[in-house]
Order: sequence, then C-alpha cells, then structure tokens
Amino acid sequence: MVRVGIVGISGFTAETLLKVFTRHKRAEVTYCASQSHKNQKLQEVYPAFKGALDITAGAFSIPRIKKTCDVVFLCVPHTQSMAFAPQLLKAGKKVIDLSGDYRFKNAAVYEKYYQVKHTDKGNLKNAIYGLTELNRQNIAKAFLVANPGCYPTAAILALYPLLKEGFVSEQSVVIDAKSGISGAGRKASLSLLYTRLNENISLYKPVLHQHVPEMEECLKIFAGQKKELIFVPHLVPLDRGIFMTLYVYLKKKTDSKHLEALYRKLYFHEPFIRLFIDGFPELKNVAYTNFCDIGMKYFKDKNLVVIGAAIDNLMKGASGQAVQNMNIMYGMNETEGLL
Repeated sequence: MVRVGIVGISGFTAETLLKVFTRHKRAEVTYCASQSHKNQKLQEVYPAFKGALDITAGAFSIPRIKKTCDVVFLCVPHTQSMAFAPQLLKAGKKVIDLSGDYRFKNAAVYEKYYQVKHTDKGNLKNAIYGLTELNRQNIAKAFLVANPGCYPTAAILALYPLLKEGFVSEQSVVIDAKSGISGAGRKASLSLLYTRLNENISLYKPVLHQHVPEMEECLKIFAGQKKELIFVPHLVPLDRGIFMTLYVYLKKKTDSKHLEALYRKLYFHEPFIRLFIDGFPELKNVAYTNFCDIGMKYFKDKNLVVIGAAIDNLMKGASGQAVQNMNIMYGMNETEGLL
C-alpha cells in the first residue's frame, strides 16, 4: 500500500485528491498538512468524508513525513511549492506538484509569467512533466513530477498528433477556451462573486496567459516543432470543466479518414482519451471523470481542422492526472482509483 501525504488541503485540487483516494485500492492518505486547517479533522473540513477519512491536519513536518509517507502531493498555490519540494526530495520522498513551479525548463520564462524568482533551479531541471500520454516512460522513473496545467493538458493532447506528423501550417493556431469557476481556485474574490458570474461570460488574460509558454514549450519538446499559439480563455458560469476549440490550418489537403487514422494510431491504447472523429465532444460527458474527449471536423475548402477538446479541470486537468502519474510511478494499473 502506497502511503500518501498531501500538503495544502483547503483547495479544490486537494478535495478532489481526497475523493479519489477514498476509492483507490492500493494507496491511502496517511498525512495532511495545512496552515488554514491545522489541527482540524478532514471530516470537519469536508463533511462528505465523514466515516471515510479519520485524519487530522497538522503543520508541515519533515520528521512526520519521513515516518508516514512514500509520496507527497503539493496542493499549495503557485510560487509556494519550490519551498517544500527540495525538503521532501532530500528526505527521499517522491513529489507530485500540482502548481506551476516545476513545469518550465527555463527559469527565466517562469519568472516572467509568475513574477517571482525561482529558488530551486536545480530541481527545476530534473522535474518530469507529467502529461501521462506523452511522457509515460520518464514519469515511471521520476522523483519529482510537475503536474500539467489544466488548459495545457487539453490543448497539447488535442494538437500533438497534427503537429508531430507535420500537418500544421505556418499560421498561428488559435485556441478559444472556456473554463468553469473552480479553475480560479477557492479563494475569496470580488471577481468570483455569484452575482457577477451567474448568467455571464468574461474573457481574461488573452494571449499573455501563463499557460501559453507552457503549451508552446511542451509541444516543442514532445512534437519536435515550435508553434505559436493564440490563446484566449473565458470564464463561464459552470462549477467545473474546460472546453476548448482549436482552429488549425494545414500545410496540405487531407480527409477525415486520414485524420482519424492519425489520431487513433497515437491514442488507440490510451485509457483516458476518447475520440470523436468528424464530430465534437460535450463538456457534460467528462465532468467528474479523468477523460479527455477530443473531436474534430475537417473543412476541405479552407484546409482547416476545427478541434474540440473537453476535460474536467479538477480531474484530468489536475488531481485525476496527478493520481494517474502516481500510479505509473509505482507500477500500478494506470486507471486505479480513476475508473
């Protein structure tokens, strides 16, 4: 049985992790650390776990972690993980970080978009990007996994086959994305008030969102080609979920059958990717699951592929994928706790 620690339990990602581990047969939560809920039982913080998780959150403690954990999930805000990860790695523990602190190989890019100096550049170089479908072999050997962002997970998986096979033209790929409110976190904010969000759609951080360099860097690494992305995210009045539409102009003419063969060849054995060729997915079908649904339609006259991709931002976009990575790191069935 793998012993799991979670640092930071007040956010949606930690709550989702706890839910997954209540049904995981080969791992159990043995330790939780929290500043805001220190000395509180998890079932008091989250009444849904009453009778399922009898654990009291404590202060962050390396001695306790050494005794009680094999792997630690960092569910703390961006810019904070790099203070915890070095201590955990030095203590011999595997780490899965759900923040953005270890997703970039270039510290200067991180510092530009997150507006802080990176204090753990040594581990930054060694961190493994945890997009399971494209980096499974490296994840299996990893001690520090940088769990991908929610938007990049959907965008990279949707675009990767076309880019890898050299189909994408020189034109920029336009990505129009919609996210549920939980993607903004659990913090109190005037911008997240019900009266503002209900029956409303708003656009935020167009083009300069911090996930853009993450997508571009990872596509270059995995697909071998640099691609400029024009990314425009929107906040929509839903609890959870991400739906994005990608507009991809091709270098040469093709047809729907060829595109279907291309995607099925690369994703045929993937347990959490479902394809809808010549059609599109719907967000409600991925809610509360670890699936990434991808669909597309080819428009021959314009030599354009319109791709739709849908994920649950708290599952495949965060905690579900983190558990998927843990399963691989410990040689378990990849779907354990997730299906």
